[in-house]
Amino acid sequence: MNHKLISKILGLILIIETAFMIPSLILGLVYDDGSARGFIISMALAIIIGLILVNIKIDKRSLSPTDGIMIVTVTWVAVSIIGALPLFIGTAMTYIDSLFEIVSGFTTTGASVISEIEEFPKSIILWRSTTHWIGGMGILVFTVGLLPKLGVGGFQIYKAESPGPVSGKIESRISQSSQRLYIIYLIITLILFIFLKIAGMSFFDSIVHTFGVVGTGGFSSQNDSFMSYSGYAIPIIMSVFMFMCATNFQVYALLSKKKFKEIFMSSEIKFWFIFIAFVIIAIALNLYKEGYGTIGESLRDSAFQVTSISSTSGFANSDYDLWPNFSRFLLLVCMIFGGCAGSTGGGVKIVRISVLLKLISREMKKATHPKAVLPIRSNGKNVDDNIVLGISAYLGIYFIIALFSTAIVASSGRDILTSFSSVATTLSNVGPGFGDIGPTKNFAFYSDFYKIYFSILMLLGRLEFFTIMGLFAPRYRKKGAFN
Repeated sequence: MNHKLISKILGLILIIETAFMIPSLILGLVYDDGSARGFIISMALAIIIGLILVNIKIDKRSLSPTDGIMIVTVTWVAVSIIGALPLFIGTAMTYIDSLFEIVSGFTTTGASVISEIEEFPKSIILWRSTTHWIGGMGILVFTVGLLPKLGVGGFQIYKAESPGPVSGKIESRISQSSQRLYIIYLIITLILFIFLKIAGMSFFDSIVHTFGVVGTGGFSSQNDSFMSYSGYAIPIIMSVFMFMCATNFQVYALLSKKKFKEIFMSSEIKFWFIFIAFVIIAIALNLYKEGYGTIGESLRDSAFQVTSISSTSGFANSDYDLWPNFSRFLLLVCMIFGGCAGSTGGGVKIVRISVLLKLISREMKKATHPKAVLPIRSNGKNVDDNIVLGISAYLGIYFIIALFSTAIVASSGRDILTSFSSVATTLSNVGPGFGDIGPTKNFAFYSDFYKIYFSILMLLGRLEFFTIMGLFAPRYRKKGAFN
């Protein structure tokens, strides 16, 4: 393992993290709210460690798959440990609560232990939302764009951090791909901010909610999320952009190149549009039938909540935990499915569900035609059996971890609905769930042990299991594997 290069890249990332803290530090100094000290100490610590690591002389500039996995795992843990310090030093929060909050931020989960966010310094509110924006696209994907300056290729890092299957054909232009994705990311961020400001949001709230939507995180500057907002303009804007940010960002790259045929051929995109449209209509009709309100109000709130949960943003414009059981069940399905691969959304990803359904269909056909050769097709092409096997393994380990973790959380004395949704919402990086962690509640009642456990689940979900678990594979534990 290339320890020196790994350390050098980690140092670069810690320095980058301090740059993202600067706006929050300035805000803390302007308001003189006592939070500046926490940012100064955190930034000083990160810069000192970063400079020491960056100045390490490296002998080899290549990265193996194991190196990529190690960099991603260590980086996400390190930026969370440093990122939690402003909350711990600048507020009355314990370090475990601060760590939970920031891991939730970086993984774009949006689960919180804060009950009265309005009472917190604006600088802290801005920082926790900034972590959404950083974690949405991935701080390492950003860093990959800088690696050529070190003479280092970044494909192994990109592959280890990016959600969903990654094609090896982009290796030769990975730096350009990273830069292009961030340009798209910045453009969407700017457009959404302008729209929210025009729709009547304050300047500060527009920034906070823009970061939460684009990163599909869900942290709000209001304790009740969006329940205090009335009208149609803001919910519609939010719904459209939550859907957009949970759509594979390669779609926008293809749009910019006018490659419309490739977009229309995408099985994932077609399934995504159909699924979201179906769930929105089904929940709206269910709400209207149960006397929730007018058909317009039912459609508005259904569209907002479906796009929020399926994109794993986790915002709420109503207490959906009081909705009919059928609507709540569909939201739970959205929570597990999540958004598209290559988006900022979490969950198991629509592309995996699409392939799974095709696999089930194939096996049903083979039951009556055992000798038939029936390849699984996606985007007009045959899907390699190794990819199908990988998707099956991923879905299997997701549900094994979900069931095992539900048993652990249930041992705390919580009911099954609360226990399962606590696991599902952290593993899928959604945020709020059902029962005692519904949209009007949070994770504050859990003990430190469970907060740490949920933090691990959030990291596992964001890095999609195998990135972290690969480090503990038997072949890596053998003597010499990490030398």
